[in-house]
Amino acid sequence: MARSRPKKYDHILLLAVLALLMIGIVMITSIGVPKSIRISAPDLAYPDCGDATVDCYLILKNHVVRVALGLITMLFTWKINYRFWKNISPLIFGVGVALLTFVLFGGDDNNTFATSWINLPGVPFVNSLQPSEIGKFAMILYLSYLFSEKISKAQLEDWKEGFLKFTMIAGSIIGLVVLQPDFGSALVMVVIAVVIYFLAEAPLKHFLVGGSIVLFLIMIAVSTQPHIRKRINAYLNPSPECTEEDCWQTRQANIAIGSGGFWGKGLTQGIQKSYWLPQASDDFIFAASAEELGFFRTTLIVLLYFLIAYRGFQIASHAPNKFAMLTASGISSWISAQAFLNIMVNTALAPITGVTLPFMSYGGSSMLTTLAAIGVLLNISQFTKTYAYRSDGGRHRRTRRSQPRYRRRYS
Repeated sequence: MARSRPKKYDHILLLAVLALLMIGIVMITSIGVPKSIRISAPDLAYPDCGDATVDCYLILKNHVVRVALGLITMLFTWKINYRFWKNISPLIFGVGVALLTFVLFGGDDNNTFATSWINLPGVPFVNSLQPSEIGKFAMILYLSYLFSEKISKAQLEDWKEGFLKFTMIAGSIIGLVVLQPDFGSALVMVVIAVVIYFLAEAPLKHFLVGGSIVLFLIMIAVSTQPHIRKRINAYLNPSPECTEEDCWQTRQANIAIGSGGFWGKGLTQGIQKSYWLPQASDDFIFAASAEELGFFRTTLIVLLYFLIAYRGFQIASHAPNKFAMLTASGISSWISAQAFLNIMVNTALAPITGVTLPFMSYGGSSMLTTLAAIGVLLNISQFTKTYAYRSDGGRHRRTRRSQPRYRRRYS
């Protein structure tokens, strides 16, 4: 049978990603100066941007280079046929597990409570590698390969061949992230794994048992890990007088968002980024942006993430085969889950997790891996059926019966 010819890519998905990248660069330019000063001249009592030893745009320079590297990576993965990733998915999974194992013994905490980074002091603009970001991509590819090539529908129904294998494979890589401990990334990975397992046609009884196990493990983590308990207490019992880091960050994020009002204070006019809001260019870039852009413009940012999620799952629903469908679904759930978890943390709707905002936050590993994943998603969009890449695709699709969880299409 002749191989299907590539069609147009999903230009709406690409434009939404590029829009977020541009907004991120603008906001890093506006809010990154205080952090740039702290990094370039930590010992100066009264730093001045006119001083030769002070680089007020260090963060911006690094961020622009990382975006450029990410776009090059995206173009590279975009041009590679998605079938290639199926063939090397076991190797990528093995590399991900190896890096996550290494970071437990040879990693760095970078002044946090989690040993999540491999510092690369000799590499310009990158500085460090966060293996959990690679682990997300590796898990998506390997689970998609597993459920499309190695485990049949009949085997998936079986507890040993289906549920046990899934929990061992997903649990092995998620467990290494938990041991760092990086519970924010682990939560995102759990969402990814559940989405792929559900779309692979796993029986609902497996989810009931799996959910009970996860709930039990969460209870153990809360009872044994003081920093998790503190974050949950800060979330459930917020106090204006709180001076501890966990509730302090949430409160300052709320002040930043509230003081921005409907239209915002204007670029460079935010106050919280300079003295009170930690990680304004990283985990809390949404709150810092809200202070300067206001409610209306930050709503547009949220809508861009909804658009990426919608287009990603549209690509998955029209994918040419099961591996492509599961991979596209995994990537879409990764980007959307991480984005909305970060936004929920910034708006005090969830405890602090430490995950970055895709395409906007200052972070090399996250930028490179998410853009690489978008490249894979764009490649899959070139092979979708019934014009899924078109914005008006609904007027061109053939009428078809509803198909629960892709059963008829990929059975």
